[in-house]
Amino acid sequence: MPQPTPPPSVLRRPQLWIGTGLIAAVVSMLFALLYVGGNVNPRGNLRDLPVAVVNADRGADAGGRHVNMGEQVVSGIQQAAKGDKSIDWQFVSREEADKRLGKGKVFGALVIPDDFSATVTGLAAPQPAPQGKAAAPTLTVLTNQAAGSIGSSMASQAVQKAAHAASAQLGQELLKQAGAQKSPLPPAAQLKLADPVTVTVADGHPVGPRSAMGLSAFYYALVLVVCGMLGANVVNSQVDTALGYLHTDFGPFRKREPVQHTSRVRTLAIGMALMLGLSLVMGTLVEVATVGILDMDASHLGLLWLYSVATIAVVGIGSLALFAAFGTPGMLLATIVFVAMAVPSSGATVPVQALPGFFRALAEFEPLRQITEGLRSLLYYGAQADAGLTRAWASMGVALAAALAFGFAITHLYDRRGLHRIPHPETEAETEAEPEAEPEAPEAPETPAPATA
Repeated sequence: MPQPTPPPSVLRRPQLWIGTGLIAAVVSMLFALLYVGGNVNPRGNLRDLPVAVVNADRGADAGGRHVNMGEQVVSGIQQAAKGDKSIDWQFVSREEADKRLGKGKVFGALVIPDDFSATVTGLAAPQPAPQGKAAAPTLTVLTNQAAGSIGSSMASQAVQKAAHAASAQLGQELLKQAGAQKSPLPPAAQLKLADPVTVTVADGHPVGPRSAMGLSAFYYALVLVVCGMLGANVVNSQVDTALGYLHTDFGPFRKREPVQHTSRVRTLAIGMALMLGLSLVMGTLVEVATVGILDMDASHLGLLWLYSVATIAVVGIGSLALFAAFGTPGMLLATIVFVAMAVPSSGATVPVQALPGFFRALAEFEPLRQITEGLRSLLYYGAQADAGLTRAWASMGVALAAALAFGFAITHLYDRRGLHRIPHPETEAETEAEPEAEPEAPEAPETPAPATA
């Protein structure tokens, strides 16, 4: 008995190599450009990083006139800012600065105390207090790790640079005043006057010790997005398996359900309903794992649970809409939208003000930034609505409406045009070629009657 000819090797098919190679090339290039491109040069891309300046100085009387050294510091910062657009200096009161720090509106602050002029002029007084007793002028730099550790560090460096520049400028004036006095100052006193201001650094809005130094909101947001995407993949495959479109392998065993013909719209609706149910489970377990087991610093646990469930549901429904519209490529598209473009434009590690223009534009609508801002409000800012929570909920609602409209519009269009995933039996019967009718047998020629004599 002749043996069947084995099929040619799959690896010999050029289409397999070309198609797979193109997908791998595009994915690797795209991820490298997006991930590294957004964060490769944050200092060079820095524009308008918001930093507060508080001038609480009351001024002091010196040499028969009233002086305000705090105003000189502010004037120096304003003059330096004319040629440098990297920092957006916001000159506000101490109360307003604390409010903006407590909402993540600024990444740091410079505080000039109310006795600044008095302590500065006291250093150059003709009859100074006993050595070691004179109060040193102080400028305070406030950081804000809750707004992002890198952004807070960049703001702190800019503020400290401005404070030391102000100290050097004031030192020159003090040395001139001291030089006009009859008794010369000892070298140690001159050295002290050259840089008279002490710059101290303090935390303007402290975060808990178990907050990943202000990054727990980003990690939590990333977990929610990944759960939504993975949940959508699981739901998509399980629904297709239940409808008989796919088989399930258990080791060497294979199981396949009977095919249930249904519309694309109904298939998408089933998947979305299942995603809503699973989001309740996944959102609960995420909070239990992070807050209950890992003891992450968090408050407003009820609102955090609702936010977690809603985020997973919206990301999952959005992914299912892409799967339904584009099929297998929709999975890659969902990864690009929710991860590749979202992470570098989230502003969670590198602030949005330090991103290139393309990524700043992405940050206006990419979901991960909105999700992270909402979580910062919940975890660090007491769930204040204007600290990012309102925008997060609004963005989530818009994304949900867009996913529902897009998914059902596309699947309804496919159904109307008869583009079913598996043809219905009625359609198959109509498309099958009808069997040809058997040809009628030709009539036999009539036999002429014999002639009679």
